[in-house]
Amino acid sequence: MHLLKYKFQPQNRSNSWLYTIYEHRQRLQEAFLDSPSLKCYYTEVFDNCYQHTRKEASIETGLPLSIFPQDYPFSVDETLDSDFFPN
Repeated sequence: MHLLKYKFQPQNRSNSWLYTIYEHRQRLQEAFLDSPSLKCYYTEVFDNCYQHTRKEASIETGLPLSIFPQDYPFSVDETLDSDFFPN
């Protein structure tokens, strides 16, 4: 959700958002190291989870749901890449 907020509300970007994105990426990477099969599951449920995330981002930002694309605008790899931040 924070990647969506980062992309669609650039005027509100903050260090707190950057930290949250970094922290969650680290948590996922650690979980994948502890249990490699979770990465397969992650990719399987990714699209379904994104649909929930769109709604959450809409509610939290107050932006209409239609602002957020039906298909996730970032790849699975970009989502996990600690150096990736959308413009």
